[in-house]
Amino acid sequence: MMPLKNIVTRSASPSCSIPSLFISLSLLCILPLSLFFFFHSSPNRQMNLLQTTPPNSIKVYVADLPTSLNYGLLENYWALDSDSRIGSEVDNEIRKKTHIGGKSSKKFLPYPENPIIKQYSAEYWILGDLMTPEKLKLGSSFAKRVFSAEEADVIFVPFFATLSAEMQLIVNKGVFRKKKPGNQDYQRQRMVVDFLKQTDAWKRSGGRDHVFVITDPVAMWHVKDEVAPAILLVVDFGGWYKLDSNTANETSSDMIHHTQVSLLKDVIVPYTHLLPRLPLSENQKRETLIYFKGAKHRHRGGIVREKLWDLLINEPRVVMEEGFPNATGREQSIKGMRTSEFCLHPAGDTPTSCRLFDAVQSLCIPVIVSDNIELPFEGMVDYSEFSVFVAVSDALQPSLLVNHLRSYSNDQKDRFRRNMALVQPIFEYENGQPGGIGPVSPNGAINYIWRKVHQKLPMIKETIIREKRKPLGALVPLRCHCT
Repeated sequence: MMPLKNIVTRSASPSCSIPSLFISLSLLCILPLSLFFFFHSSPNRQMNLLQTTPPNSIKVYVADLPTSLNYGLLENYWALDSDSRIGSEVDNEIRKKTHIGGKSSKKFLPYPENPIIKQYSAEYWILGDLMTPEKLKLGSSFAKRVFSAEEADVIFVPFFATLSAEMQLIVNKGVFRKKKPGNQDYQRQRMVVDFLKQTDAWKRSGGRDHVFVITDPVAMWHVKDEVAPAILLVVDFGGWYKLDSNTANETSSDMIHHTQVSLLKDVIVPYTHLLPRLPLSENQKRETLIYFKGAKHRHRGGIVREKLWDLLINEPRVVMEEGFPNATGREQSIKGMRTSEFCLHPAGDTPTSCRLFDAVQSLCIPVIVSDNIELPFEGMVDYSEFSVFVAVSDALQPSLLVNHLRSYSNDQKDRFRRNMALVQPIFEYENGQPGGIGPVSPNGAINYIWRKVHQKLPMIKETIIREKRKPLGALVPLRCHCT
């Protein structure tokens, strides 16, 4: 056995003293802790090493369509001598006063003010945001434009589909639903789809990662079946029902008959509101209980509007009046919505309309009587915090709707309006910049749309990968694509 003295002497040697051993062990313990805190207390630093864009953004490639399919359509619109349709007088005045049409037009062209067209102006503002140089955005935009399709999360299709359809309705309405050479809208639709189908990006995904803005129910009418796999930005699903019923197999129990649009892949976006925002600080006493202005007679699900009209027309403190989208109708709507507690929102030709967003901007509590309605940004916005939802079957019972609305206390109505004031910016597209080129509001409609698209990406990528591994000729039954 070695003497104790020798052990102590050996342990105390300069090459392995107790202090140096302690320091060595301490370093071995501290190093892993240091690495742990480096990677966990500085996530931003770690992420910057792994990716070039922040995780709170979506990378968007803009398909290389000719300008004749977007801003060129604006040039054509403003070059018209006039438009004789209802609501067009405001644009006719703009043409006269500013000489906006022709080659001498301004660098940045505005979107039409005609309410029939303006309510669907999302296409203009979304493209304007993507066209804005990054140095001008100041970090305001959730969408980061990239210049390689391979690098992108999604491919944005810069086609002004609404303006294309409306231009055709102005120039030659008679051929609008016909696939004829005289239908320039149809020719433009074909140009867009034929171009995209030749690209490698479309071939890789079957178009599933392409984003189309199709807010007008009649936009892209002739090619809806070809673009159906893509991510569609729509105001509701109303414009797709007829096409779905025609293509669905009525005897099949494996498929729910709503196969071309889906909350799994598509995004419901707001209409562009037509009335100015009323700040909460300017809210005045409201004498009218229920207000509605619009057309009494509608088609399909809109027949409920006529029935409601007959039930409510003679009720005290209820205003039901016919209206048209012209300057006079606009002023009447501003006054009516700002002096009413509740604004009625029954289904029309489609389940929703811009009237809902005008009500929010006017701090008039929306009363939604539309069982099939889909709303923008659900999951981000809780509409029950500022809106009243009534089933159609209940609303059509005599006196039920009026008595229900009269039961709300002043405190409850004030809370609804405070909540509306908080969400007003979310439904705002305009950025106040010429041509829409400039920074957008971080909490505005554009960023909320792209956040919603971003939420869809995992499901879309999964679908693309699943499609790749299907054997050629394999028949997979269509399944439900809705909720």
